Amino acid sequence: MGRLLSLSLLGITLALLGEKFLVLRNRLKASREVESIDLLNCHLIKGIEAGSEDIDILPNGLAFFSVGLKFPGLHSFESERSGGLLMMDLNEATPRALELRISRGFNLASFNPHGISTFIDDDDTIYLFVVNHLELKITVEIFKYEEEQNSLLHIKTIRHELLPSVNDIVAVGPAHFYATNDHYFSDTFLKYLETYFNLHWANVVYYSPDEVKVVAEGFDTANGISISPDKKYDPCRNMLNFPQSWWFIYVADMLAHEIHVFEKHANMNLTQLKVLKLDTLVDNLSIDPSSGDIWVGCHPNGQKLFVYDPNNPPSSEVLRIQNILTETPTVTTVYANNGSVLQGSSVASVHAGKLLIGTLYHRALYCEL
Repeated sequence: MGRLLSLSLLGITLALLGEKFLVLRNRLKASREVESIDLLNCHLIKGIEAGSEDIDILPNGLAFFSVGLKFPGLHSFESERSGGLLMMDLNEATPRALELRISRGFNLASFNPHGISTFIDDDDTIYLFVVNHLELKITVEIFKYEEEQNSLLHIKTIRHELLPSVNDIVAVGPAHFYATNDHYFSDTFLKYLETYFNLHWANVVYYSPDEVKVVAEGFDTANGISISPDKKYDPCRNMLNFPQSWWFIYVADMLAHEIHVFEKHANMNLTQLKVLKLDTLVDNLSIDPSSGDIWVGCHPNGQKLFVYDPNNPPSSEVLRIQNILTETPTVTTVYANNGSVLQGSSVASVHAGKLLIGTLYHRALYCEL
């Protein structure tokens, strides 16, 4: 009787694990292939060889890149060198990616930058927020950009128990931000279990020097996060008669293939307004301030991304989403590649007819639209 019970429990366990494996393959879009959609005026950016996971562009055309991210279990084309931050001036005739010098005293040897976000204060001070994956902990680093020296002055390091697995960040003040936790756990093995069993414990946290709180939860894998542009640039707001005081937060749920739209309240809490379902793994989100369109770096096939095969590399995909607040948003695939040019696109940012596409661990692309 005891053996029969043991066999029954084993069978149930194996059936459960098998079901979860099939669900995981679907969440990863493991069978999906893409046909290339090319843009005519593009070239690879010199100096970016091992990933440019996130890109943020200031209104004046200065673009910041986080490069060289190393993640447990992910492929890396440059395993020895630490990560860094680059800047490109899109106003130049032939823009170049230049490494930003960081002030003395900051630990560059272990720097491992992930999501980034800029904030311009009322006195025109430019702050750069960077998610930093150290070996045993995650921090958010705040820098002040000094344009004349083309350098970064380290201001502050932030750690908090509600920020155990930060992926991306959007700054809303000089020391204030929303951050996505892509997992509930910080331990790598527990993260794998959390993903495999599809626990939906990922969340969004609001941080300020005075208050830290969870403002949205229940995500499969909360990833990219962004905020609506200034209301004078947001046509959807006027078209749908939203109050002028409303601002919106957009959150990508990577393995759920969704973008969540939230209303941001004066107390910084969030209320979900809608969810847009897509057919791809959505990574970072960027907003075109001139139109309010959302540009998304996507992974058509997550299995190729996480289980790297140089003979069958991960593909890339860039989506443009127009009028997301309406009943029928327009979703356009602007760029797609099977990995022959660009592998594992994670972000797409636009400025004045120029498009930058970054990747998790490969190259970066500059295009003129």
